[in-house]
Amino acid sequence: MAEERLFTMMQVCRELGMTYQTLKFYCNQGLVPNVKRDRNNRRVFSANDVEWLRGLTCLKRCGMSIEEMRTYLGLCLEGPASIPERKAMLAEKRGRLVEKLAEVQSSIDYIDAKQAFYDDVLAGRTEYVSNLLPRAKGR
Repeated sequence: MAEERLFTMMQVCRELGMTYQTLKFYCNQGLVPNVKRDRNNRRVFSANDVEWLRGLTCLKRCGMSIEEMRTYLGLCLEGPASIPERKAMLAEKRGRLVEKLAEVQSSIDYIDAKQAFYDDVLAGRTEYVSNLLPRAKGR
């Protein structure tokens, strides 16, 4: 039987683009269950641990708090019976991300319109008008 490959904290950090402090924090917060230790008592991670941490990183980017991550972890540890509750948690986060995406798209649209306006002004196709400067009389 092949021995399971284990990864050091630094290897995990490099793989996930995570700081050492963040990984240590997640471990200390109990977000990485059953972390093994090597003979020097340093944390080592299995491939499954690395994939779990990859998921935590995504959940953090989705706006999930540490407490929500703990709740999600607890549900995951319960097994398939908790899938509906996990799906509900993820659906709520997805909804918020869709709202953020719409806000970001609106901002991009504004910037694109301003850039087009400025291009037209610089090319002489449009007269410059500003909401901040008084307009000349007779206009």
